[in-house]
Amino acid sequence: MHYLYGSKKGVARRLVATFGSEQQLLSYVNWATLKSLGERRGKFEQGSALASYEAWEHVTEPLTDDDPEQVVHNPTPSML
Repeated sequence: MHYLYGSKKGVARRLVATFGSEQQLLSYVNWATLKSLGERRGKFEQGSALASYEAWEHVTEPLTDDDPEQVVHNPTPSML
């Protein structure tokens, strides 16, 4: 399982989506990024899991107590 976290200044990182593979996760982030503002930072597509965040990170082990069952798994652009 691959975990995608979103973050922004003054707010703790949050789990925003899970993916079955790193390739799926990276493809999704690439699609969701409207404007890159540096490594793993940017402006993101409205309606994407990263829409209200400024940065993202991905890991294979959870970083927070967020429940993975409460976020979308393998989101795609067609889900908008």
